[in-house]
Amino acid sequence: MTTAVDKLTLVEYLAYDDGTDVKYELVDGELVEMPPESDRNNLISLYLLSQFLKFVPIQLIRHKDTELVVIGNRTRVRLPDLMILTQELLEAMSTTGYAYAGGRATITPDMPPPVMVVEVVSPGKVNEDRDYRYKRSEYAARGIPEYWIVDAAQARITLLTLVDGLYEEAVFQGTDVIKSVTFPMLNLTAVQVLTAGQNIPNP
Repeated sequence: MTTAVDKLTLVEYLAYDDGTDVKYELVDGELVEMPPESDRNNLISLYLLSQFLKFVPIQLIRHKDTELVVIGNRTRVRLPDLMILTQELLEAMSTTGYAYAGGRATITPDMPPPVMVVEVVSPGKVNEDRDYRYKRSEYAARGIPEYWIVDAAQARITLLTLVDGLYEEAVFQGTDVIKSVTFPMLNLTAVQVLTAGQNIPNP
């Protein structure tokens, strides 16, 4: 859903507050409302968070709470489900990244990119296009080394690795072990991620 307002600059967007808890992304100067996540998608992103916490310091992980300014024809700002930061990016955010809107967590264009971004696809053609097409080119242009597209509806995880400015694609399904160049210590199958939280043992 696109909110009908005048085109916003990045500075105007970062200062924008409509007094609600609604989350927005900025796409070519327009506010795009982010619908509430399904419980299934929330469980998937939380499961991945719990797995990365085993070997990534908590200070370097962001979960649905930090904006990322990306490159497009006009300014675009995305709100990924999960991000892994570099130490260099963390230091940049600590010194300059919270200067907007009284402490708003934003990774601006002058900062280094995160090392990895994860998007959990919500149902619907618009959401699929956003995650598979637009964000793919935006995250590549932003120089993000690894981009995961977790698609429970299609029962697959698409892992994109940046090589010479373009993403090379690998798709994992079922019992395939997810092979991450950035995090080779990760030991997960696609089905473990895609079914996270669905089989809860009895107490």
